[in-house]
Amino acid sequence: MAHSAALSSEQYNYDIVKKFAIVSIIWGILGMTAGVYIASELAWPFLNFDVAQITFGRLRPLHTSGVIFGFGGNALFATSYYVIQRTCQTRLAGGTFWPNFTFWGWNLSVLVAGLLYLQGYTQGREYAEPVWFVDIAITVVWVVYFLIFTITLMKRNQPHIYVANWFYMSFILATALLHIFNNLAVPISLTSPVSYSLFSGAQDAMTQWWYGHNAVGFFLTAAFLGMMYYFVPKQAGRPVYSYRLSIIHFWALSFMYMWVGTHHLHWTAIPDWTSTLAATFSILLLMPSWGGMINGIMTLSGAWDKLRTDPIMMFMITALSFYGMSTFEGPMMSLKSVNALSHYTDWTVGHVHSGALGWVAMISIASFYHMIPRLWNTTLHSMKLVYTHFFLATIGTILYITALWVSGIGQGLMLRAFDEYGNLAYTFVETVVFMHGPLVARAVGGLFFLSGMLIMAYNIYMTVTRAKQEESVSVAAAAKA
Repeated sequence: MAHSAALSSEQYNYDIVKKFAIVSIIWGILGMTAGVYIASELAWPFLNFDVAQITFGRLRPLHTSGVIFGFGGNALFATSYYVIQRTCQTRLAGGTFWPNFTFWGWNLSVLVAGLLYLQGYTQGREYAEPVWFVDIAITVVWVVYFLIFTITLMKRNQPHIYVANWFYMSFILATALLHIFNNLAVPISLTSPVSYSLFSGAQDAMTQWWYGHNAVGFFLTAAFLGMMYYFVPKQAGRPVYSYRLSIIHFWALSFMYMWVGTHHLHWTAIPDWTSTLAATFSILLLMPSWGGMINGIMTLSGAWDKLRTDPIMMFMITALSFYGMSTFEGPMMSLKSVNALSHYTDWTVGHVHSGALGWVAMISIASFYHMIPRLWNTTLHSMKLVYTHFFLATIGTILYITALWVSGIGQGLMLRAFDEYGNLAYTFVETVVFMHGPLVARAVGGLFFLSGMLIMAYNIYMTVTRAKQEESVSVAAAAKA
């Protein structure tokens, strides 16, 4: 790994990285605000106010797309463009036009998709809700993104391709494959956002969850592992614990993830062997996942004292811990006996947010705290605010997932309980009454996490403002000289 760049900072294209980083934080706040609101709607239904556009069904895809593609997607564009330049010691390909094309194309696509959700236009496919013409726009942007990344790799000034770039490239290629095939559809007309999937019945469900779980596997896992493999060693000031293990981690993860999506369809009309195969590979997936987690954590060997003084490192280690926990919980929930209890309950939602808040959001936040001061050639405005953010995020995540464990497991047990006559012991309404307390706690946990994001936005704003002031002073001093 190249610890120093051969080029000066001015010779890299940092402007595009800055744009993606800032808009990622904005999308994070917007998407998480929608998440807190819909969580509150589940606890206090009057918050729907009988307005169709703000009901749970309309805001929920707005939340998921906002945080996954708005916050997460922009974070991946920002960090991948940063990492590829630093590790290849070359300027980003495409000049200024094509990287800016990916910025505007990606964000306009997410924005248009979100506005259409509020009007009720969605494909109704998990993590693939954008309508057909937005899907085409995303495909065009993604092809340009792939070319920029690949050409930059090809013109690198380092003979070695650092492992973080392997993960980023697998994410780009796999996401393209998944996006194209899952969104094959026939529009009812060229002027309507409504379309019909090319697949039907069980085939449609299997195609969707081949996409749905691999969106988690490659967009929300492999890509952020690329982030982890660059920023954790840089922040720790230590080399990766085992580079060989990182390569094994890459190939094992890339191979196994593609097989596991059908575990979302246990106990449905799909062939039994497909869900058994998915469960088998889900269990096997535990090995490379934990190998990557251990590799990240052990990178701190000889630098554990940083955890006492560095809140950014605290974010990183906590993110890796949540990655390990959620990648243990996922294979466990893929077992048919456990799935019979967990599926269609809040436990699944808790599991998703264990990975989304604990892993994806925290590693992104830590990477931004490391990267943004370097982009503006300054220091963070306040490390105390980073500490505050860390504790708000950690408490919020733990409160959130614990509440949904209670809600989901209790819900599952109640729906499976029978009385002495063989009848269901509880009605559905009774399960909803039981869930009210945990749902309130979940909303509070989300509010904690959102509060941390607002503090981060303020901290970053003050950091950038100070950097611009310092630059103005230096320019004025140079002019006088």
